Amino acid sequence: MSTAPAYSEDKGGSAGPGEPEYGHDPASGGIFSSDYKRHDDLKEMLDTNKDSLKLEAMKRIVAMIARGKNASDLFPAVVKNVACKNIEVKKLVYVYLVRYAEEQQDLALLSISTFQRGLKDPNQLIRASALRVLSSIRVPIIVPIMMLAIKEAASDMSPYVRKTAAHAIPKLYSLDSDQKDQLIEVIEKLLADKTTLVAGSVVMAFEEVCPERIDLIHKNYRKLCNLLIDVEEWGQVVIISMLTRYARTQFLSPTQNESLLEENPEKAFYGSEEDEAKGTGSEEATATPLPARKPYVMDPDHRLLLRNTKPLLQSRSAAVVMAVAQLYFHLAPKAEVGVIAKALVRLLRSHSEVQYVVLQNVATMSIKRRGMFEPYLKSFYIRSTDPTQIKILKLEVLTNLANETNIPTVLREFQTYIRSMDKDFVAATIQAIGRCATNIGRVRDTCLNGLVQLLSNRDELVVAESVVVIKKLLQMQPAQHGEIIKHLAKLTDNIQVPMARASILWLIGEYCEHVPRMAPDVLRKMAKSFTAEEDIVKLQVINLAAKLYLTNSKQTKLLTQYVLSLAKYDQNYDIRDRARFTRQLIVPSEQGGALSRHAKKLFLAPKPAPVLESSFKDRDHFQLGSLSHLLNAKATGYQELPDWPEEAPDPSVRNVEVPEWTKCSNREKRKEKEKPFYSDSEGESGPTESADSEPESESESDSKSSSESGSGESSSESDNEDQDEDEDKGRGSESEQSEEEGEKKKRKKRKKLPEGHGEDSSSDEGSDSSSSSSESEVTSESEEEQDEPASWKRKTPPSSKSAPAAKEISLLDLEDFTPPSIQPVSPPTVVSTSLAADLEGLTLTDSSLVPSLLSPVPGVGRQELLHRVAGEGLAVDYAFSRQPFSGDPHMVSVHIYFSNSSETPIKGLHVGTPKLPAGISIQEFPEIESLAPGESATAIMGINFCDSTQAANFQLCTQTRQFYVSIQPPVGELMAPVFMSENEFKKEQGKLTGMNEITEKLTLPDACRSDHIVVQKVTATANLGRVPCGTSDEYRFAGRTLTSGSLVLLTLDARPTRTAQLIVNSEKMVIGTMLVKDVIQALTQ
Repeated sequence: MSTAPAYSEDKGGSAGPGEPEYGHDPASGGIFSSDYKRHDDLKEMLDTNKDSLKLEAMKRIVAMIARGKNASDLFPAVVKNVACKNIEVKKLVYVYLVRYAEEQQDLALLSISTFQRGLKDPNQLIRASALRVLSSIRVPIIVPIMMLAIKEAASDMSPYVRKTAAHAIPKLYSLDSDQKDQLIEVIEKLLADKTTLVAGSVVMAFEEVCPERIDLIHKNYRKLCNLLIDVEEWGQVVIISMLTRYARTQFLSPTQNESLLEENPEKAFYGSEEDEAKGTGSEEATATPLPARKPYVMDPDHRLLLRNTKPLLQSRSAAVVMAVAQLYFHLAPKAEVGVIAKALVRLLRSHSEVQYVVLQNVATMSIKRRGMFEPYLKSFYIRSTDPTQIKILKLEVLTNLANETNIPTVLREFQTYIRSMDKDFVAATIQAIGRCATNIGRVRDTCLNGLVQLLSNRDELVVAESVVVIKKLLQMQPAQHGEIIKHLAKLTDNIQVPMARASILWLIGEYCEHVPRMAPDVLRKMAKSFTAEEDIVKLQVINLAAKLYLTNSKQTKLLTQYVLSLAKYDQNYDIRDRARFTRQLIVPSEQGGALSRHAKKLFLAPKPAPVLESSFKDRDHFQLGSLSHLLNAKATGYQELPDWPEEAPDPSVRNVEVPEWTKCSNREKRKEKEKPFYSDSEGESGPTESADSEPESESESDSKSSSESGSGESSSESDNEDQDEDEDKGRGSESEQSEEEGEKKKRKKRKKLPEGHGEDSSSDEGSDSSSSSSESEVTSESEEEQDEPASWKRKTPPSSKSAPAAKEISLLDLEDFTPPSIQPVSPPTVVSTSLAADLEGLTLTDSSLVPSLLSPVPGVGRQELLHRVAGEGLAVDYAFSRQPFSGDPHMVSVHIYFSNSSETPIKGLHVGTPKLPAGISIQEFPEIESLAPGESATAIMGINFCDSTQAANFQLCTQTRQFYVSIQPPVGELMAPVFMSENEFKKEQGKLTGMNEITEKLTLPDACRSDHIVVQKVTATANLGRVPCGTSDEYRFAGRTLTSGSLVLLTLDARPTRTAQLIVNSEKMVIGTMLVKDVIQALTQ
């Protein structure tokens, strides 16, 4: 870091003209450093015999990697030290190899025997690192070695090594999918692991390799639910997502027949809010009997999942809270979903990126479950510092939550928002007012009057948006608003926005009987300017002429003929066709067509009023919290959320067999402790439990339903006790003897176990001892306690039965905190009719942008690689997808499209041995065995162009022919977008001046003055990411070249007061020069 000021000082003028400039430290990656002496000092330190020097060198190398510097040329020097006996050096060598093993596979393969020895190292970190490096060498020839290493690591004593084995499984599967069956065996073994460190990683491997094998989860379901609270945050998200899909296949929907809920005092699964629903449901059931539909009873395992995920709503991780929220939304009964609202509102205080994702999900939820978020209405008020996309999402939520009670408050907020300087936000606010007026009838006139006052606004975009919304509102009650239509007719001279002009003309034509004197005059003016109008306006002029001809032909006959004659020779074929069609309909010809008699019915038919709906209405078919839901499009790898089953699958598949000696000790100890166990907790745990689950009744109901489904035992607690006592009497002294032997073995184990495994042994002992205090072998509570570590029991008082003193508040229970109460708002007699007062008083600028998750901007379209004539029926196109190439991040991903237009199948399509320039390499696509006539196929190949626009020449081969083809990339496809803040951009730009800066002036056409078009043209030309900018009319973009990772920074100053200026800063001067030419060409076309 200290070299930066020195470098800038030198650059200021210390070097004379013509003299080369050098960075002070070659390892610091100075821009003008000399490559022939690069890293020589580090190589010398790595070649010495002193471990201290090697350690220092490795620390510096790892620090370089952490700063994003390229240290791949040190690979030979580092890999020699892989057999170093110093553990600290070896750890750092493995860290380096994990980063570069995939790039330097040949050199890494030379040391494979050392990695195999590392798998037997006594140090768990070395064993794990060796496995990580081995799985990073993506060469098919070592697949058997990797498979063997993963199997051994899965049985390792260290949970950290087992976790690493779980991480290696998806890597091996992506390298060779034929190993799936063996990998499933390893996953099944790791799923049975009881440590929290392994749980998240193995579920991730399960989701990647075999998500359809749901049978592997059955036996581990309860254990995963109980371990969930102690798993790391990343693992919690993965497990919750998997359990959501599992629950949708194994349990019945809690909402399918909520009206038929059982009124059972022993079961406290449901809160008091549903009592009324139960009562009305029972009456309906007596009136219309449903013999086929059984009353819904929640499965105890379903309840276990909801109960164990609920405390995670307090998590510090936004991803975990979002995962639990989507689980509750998709799985919980309606009465219990409300607990997620408070947690989601808490996330709105986080970063804008988190807010964006949360608000997308809240907008979807608020359509179906409006009551959830109504108490938190003020949390969705918009701040002046919010980015535009956050403002629009909050506006969406406020509109969804608006009802008869809170509409005065919401409209007062909207009145303030209209004064904003952010025009996109103002337009969205006007649309929101229109939606409120549509949904809530009593404020329709108020909203309409406010929008009419906005028509006198100075800003044309505000006026245009108001006209479009007024048009939709007037369709609901046109007879009452003739004056508004007259007012709009007078605005045709002033409004220039095409959509607004078209809306006014449509209104005048549709309701011409309300303005019989003004309508012909409007038509006269529009006929005068017809040739200069936009196409959308011309079409409405034709419609207006036709409607006036049919209702007032005396005044408008000649005008209509004139308009139709102009339209007949228009450049747009839609307008020409509309004119011909209209003339034949309204002007009867000699033949007299049948349709012309019904022209009035066709043109002046009553039209239904438009329905203003939320754009989030149909988004709930995607799983909440997923990328597909965010983009409103199915993303790669998205798994549909299964539908609820009609009938519940067998719940006994989740029962785990309990060893015989555990059963005996269970019964002995339960008889001793059962009475105080319940009597202590009966009166105390009420306040600490949630409103829908009391510990006593819940445990009884759990044991009841699980004993009914899992085994044939009696459902009552006393019957279970009698049965247990009879069995115990029959066994006599055998049970006591086995219990004493078990105790002795435990004591011996405690003495023999070394200190290093104290943590594992304590968790195992905790699971053994906890199982002895459980109620019965078939209850979900007993299996819950068998798997939970002793440390967890101490941490979570709500799940333990011996609760603390009465009235103590549990921080994990969200329902103990009442939401902020809303004071009832009495509906006012008159809502403010002035929505446009003091519009110029408030000047706010919101220019902060947040890089939202979007699919890559498409670049150059498909281009021809092989013509079907030259290819003898085989046509091949290619396109740059701008997606990261999975095989190598330094390669450009190219999609190849094959189509067979011949009459014979083409077999054995593959890439021949390419002859490539130095540095360029190709990752071939898998061979296409056969392409039938008329069929098409797509393949993906990776090409490393080495940061140059040289063509990659190779052969496309079939069984009979070879075709020489060539792919040459545009310079914009050699880079990947980088998201950075404005300060980071300026800092990096300050380092890339002088020879690394290229400046050109250009004249932007008028069509290229809007933000959207500029950004679209630049990103279509070059694969760069938009950088936030605090100045209007200035655009910044950033990216890195794929091969070397060099920064490419592009700045466009498009201020209208002067000539536009384009600046490109990059270490790669050739790329910078070519990029400037391409961008200027795109912007000035």
